[in-house]
Amino acid sequence: MAEKPQPVHVVYCGVCGLPAEYCEFGPDFAKCKDDKEVEKAAEKLQAVGIGGGAGGDVSVGASTSKQEEVKRLPGGKIKKKEKQEVVIEKIVRNKRKCVTVVKGLDLFGVKLSDASKKLGKKFATGASVVKGPTEKEQIDVQGDISYDIVEFITDTWPDVPESAIFFIEDGRKVAAA
Repeated sequence: MAEKPQPVHVVYCGVCGLPAEYCEFGPDFAKCKDDKEVEKAAEKLQAVGIGGGAGGDVSVGASTSKQEEVKRLPGGKIKKKEKQEVVIEKIVRNKRKCVTVVKGLDLFGVKLSDASKKLGKKFATGASVVKGPTEKEQIDVQGDISYDIVEFITDTWPDVPESAIFFIEDGRKVAAA
């Protein structure tokens, strides 16, 4: 009877996030050479044999303290956590017409489609969910509603604190409170 093939155990570098044998092609090869845990894990794999039968005691992925602090994607890119904040921006078009843009409500667990309907009804304007320039969804509301929107957001969605709402005025972020 034929032997069942065993899964291959891959050791990932804690510095660049690539498999250990591809570290030399990563962006931080000098730092990867200094990472002793990757070398030890690679030696264990070679001793056991890649795809060998007794690979249960080999550690998969060398974990370092750097990896626990910041999430690293393959290729050494760092993924930052998004701050939970609502940003309100007034955009003037045609010198008289305004569009109020609300970004970040989805970070508080608010469904943007429901929020746009409520904003449209409250302020008697058109409101829609659109993708912004950073490929994230935001709510565009016709008209200048920045005077009353903070109170409406905090009353309608109690999970959104007033300290997490900011306005963008003259290119600077200003707290709403």
